[in-house]
Amino acid sequence: MDHIAIMNKKWKLIDKIIAGKKTIETRWYVNKISPWDKIKIWETIYFKDSGWPITAKAEVQKIIQFEIKKINIDDILNQYGSQICFFDSLEEVKDRINTKNYWMLIFLKNPVKLKPFEIDKKWFGISCAWLVVPNIDKIKI
Repeated sequence: MDHIAIMNKKWKLIDKIIAGKKTIETRWYVNKISPWDKIKIWETIYFKDSGWPITAKAEVQKIIQFEIKKINIDDILNQYGSQICFFDSLEEVKDRINTKNYWMLIFLKNPVKLKPFEIDKKWFGISCAWLVVPNIDKIKI
């Protein structure tokens, strides 16, 4: 499977992934939605800022999934925070996580900057922030 992670452009996280500063992508959810239980080690994640083409990719090295109520958030933030490259302060992050039930840490390796390309995401919904496809070539424009 291939994955497309749609990022917030103002946070400039794709640049940090390419530079090797952001080595963990995180996703927080109220419900278990993609990529929960759908992403595997060695699969590829393509990255795009919302409203822009895909500009980078990386391989999945490791995945950790948590039920937030069963972990110590401070321990996770202290252990992995610098690799996640949060845009907000840790207090703001904790406030945002507080409304969620599930948290994923997706460890990245071999980031590569790509020649930008567009995808057709009409079948995935307008506000979808993570897409799972059998092959990226099926939705390339």
